[in-house]
Amino acid sequence: MKIFYHCYAGAHSSVVASALHCGKLPAQRIPTLAEIMATPYFDQTAPEMIGTPYFMGTDEFGHEVYFVGTRRGGLLVKNAIYSFLDICGFAAAQVRFYDALHVINLSTKIGGGLSRRFGCVTLGRRLSAWGIRKCYPGFIELVSNIKQELADMQQAQT
Repeated sequence: MKIFYHCYAGAHSSVVASALHCGKLPAQRIPTLAEIMATPYFDQTAPEMIGTPYFMGTDEFGHEVYFVGTRRGGLLVKNAIYSFLDICGFAAAQVRFYDALHVINLSTKIGGGLSRRFGCVTLGRRLSAWGIRKCYPGFIELVSNIKQELADMQQAQT
């Protein structure tokens, strides 16, 4: 199974959700600012990276976990990835997309804009990480629900 978390720029919410899913961020507590900012790829997506899936890791079920920025073209990017994987012989039923953008708050959005769009990286990155900390319980809930869904699917196949 290939799991894709997506958001607007692929720099904050999808990165945090995919890192949490892979155990690179804690599931039992809110991480520190330093832990969030040290997360691989956090607040590092350049405009040319939009639409390109990036591998975050493998979860405890052996699923490959990716994140991708889609801007406003979420359906277009999903269809392109589905088509590419189909060409490579990978069944669409073995691919799942999850939107992580709805979890973040205004602080994270403003911080992301400051950092990625306006080049105020130090301020923007800290503000984004601070915002992530405030809404982190939502990430825990999102990933927990997805893992339960995946476990239920796996159990139904056996």
